Parts: sequence; structure tokens; C-alpha cells
Amino acid sequence: MIEFIEKMPKAELHIHIEGSLEPELMFELGRRNGIDLPFTTVEEVRAAYRFDNLQSFLDIYYQGANVLQTEQDFFDMTWAYLQRCRARNIIHTEIFFDPQTHTDRGIGLEAVIGGMVRARDDAREKLGISSRLIMCFLRHLSAGSAMETLQQALPYKKYIIGVGLDSSEAGHPPEDFRLVFERALAEGFLTVAHAGEEGPPAYIRQAVELLHVSRIDHGVRCSEDAELVKLLVDRQIPLTVCPLSNVKLRVFDKMSDHNILNLLESGLKVTVNSDDPAYFGGYLNENYLALYRDLNMTREQAIRLARNSFEASFTGEQEKQALVACLERYVQASG
Repeated sequence: MIEFIEKMPKAELHIHIEGSLEPELMFELGRRNGIDLPFTTVEEVRAAYRFDNLQSFLDIYYQGANVLQTEQDFFDMTWAYLQRCRARNIIHTEIFFDPQTHTDRGIGLEAVIGGMVRARDDAREKLGISSRLIMCFLRHLSAGSAMETLQQALPYKKYIIGVGLDSSEAGHPPEDFRLVFERALAEGFLTVAHAGEEGPPAYIRQAVELLHVSRIDHGVRCSEDAELVKLLVDRQIPLTVCPLSNVKLRVFDKMSDHNILNLLESGLKVTVNSDDPAYFGGYLNENYLALYRDLNMTREQAIRLARNSFEASFTGEQEKQALVACLERYVQASG
């Protein structure tokens, strides 16, 4: 079963590229750009990755992003993640990035997007991995700042498939960003939003009804509202769930308490993702393996989760069918 999971073709739909920045690369980029870090060794960085809540994680997350200065830095970070995708048989990925984290430091969008697009194009050609970019707004900043960021991104629209909403959820309801998302939809972007992780189920409903999202990122607290679960099932709105992240941030005390498989069996289109893998102790395969070891995930459930990841992706219909067919060939060949 472990080998089956590791080799199974899959997609990742909830990955913050800044959260894939491993300590080794963080130090390398810091040295290259003359950026001092408040750590002297990789071990010190990893020791700091002991979080009590979402905010304590975000504090160090934004600190680590300071080493990202040039287009080459964003290429190197994205390429490192895409190489890990190849090693884990991730054949499609949809990558979140936080422009405000960088533009607020004086880094231009041309460097951020330019580096990621180069890595994306190289990955398709050299690694056989397809990918899309999703630009997220930081909800702890104002809706006005988000609108300004959206405006700045319009010249790069052809490189960005959708927009999202991330960062500190508590106290920052989706409804605050309604006008921003209306503008994004009018510009042709798809929409997603983090909701129902540390925030209440009402935030999920707001994201669906006010922001008109195609997917909910996290969404695990939907189980507290039976009517909301029915809505998500009826509309087949996917949830991009991140099990290791949820446990690390105390959404669940331990993996055996996680509700992901219950949500799957309730008819929800659930997917498995890694969120911020450098910080949360595992990439996509490690999340699948945790479900197998701690929740007794079956082979059939693993296949369904992988199929969901392709069906919930923002690829064209023809490409989506090709991705699902790749999974089906693998399952058939595995016996």
C-alpha cells in the first residue's frame, strides 16, 4: 500500500510556494542576497517550526520570505518544489503565491511571476508536470490593498488562472473581500478561498455564496453544519484539505481525529494537499501516508482522493480527462 500511494499519479491543489522554501535553500538565498536570518543553522530553523497556532506559523513564514529578492530566487524556489513533485509522482499542481508578501517589501511582480513562470514552463518540458498559478490576497491586510494588488496583476493575467484568499482567517471573514472577488470574476479569474480551518463554518458559506468560489481551501469545519455539508455535496464544491497542516496547527489534536475520510464518505469532493510542506513536516505523499497509517485509508479511498484531485483541478476538460486516464492506467497496471 505504501508503494502504491507513493507511485500513484496525483495532483496537488493547495500548496503555498513560499511555504515550500526549505531551510537549506533559505540559507542559500540569504547568503546570495546578503539577507541576515535570525538563525545560524538549519537545525535552528527546523526547531523554530514548532507552532502553537496559525499566527505563530505565519510570523516565521513571512520572515523566511525575506530572502526572496530576485526573479532567479523565485525560479529556484519553484523549481525545487516541482522537482519534489516529480519524485512524488505529482503530475499536475496548482500553486498559490502571495504577491503582497513581496510587493510590500519593494519586490516587483515581474520578478515574482517571471521566476515562477520560467520554472513552470521548464517543468512541463523537462519533467512532464503541468501547473497553474493562483494569486492569493492576504486577508489580514485591507480589501483596498487586495484590490490594488489585483489591479497590479492585470498585465500578467495570462499567467494566472485564479485568485484566492489566505493568511489569518479568524476575524477576517470572506465577505470583507466581496468587491475584490467580483472584480476578479469580471476579469475572468477563477476564485478560491481559505475558509473553515480556524474560522467558523459561516466563512465557508460566505466564500461560496458571496465570493462564488470554485473550491474551498481547507473547509474541514463544514462538518459542524449539516446544511452546509449538503450544499457542498449538492454543488460538488471541492475541498482542498491539508491533513498534516491541520494537525500541526491544532485544528485536530492528532491525525487519528481528522475528519477527511468521513467527509469523503459523506459525498464531498475532498482532495489531499500539503499546504506549506517545508513547515508542516511533509509533502503530498507524506499526507497520503499519514491517512493510511493513522486513519486506515483504503486503496479505494486513496484512488478516489487522487481522482478528485484531477477532477477538481483548473485544467481544461481534455487535459483533465488525460490526467484521470493516467491514474486509471496506473490502477489497472497495479492489479
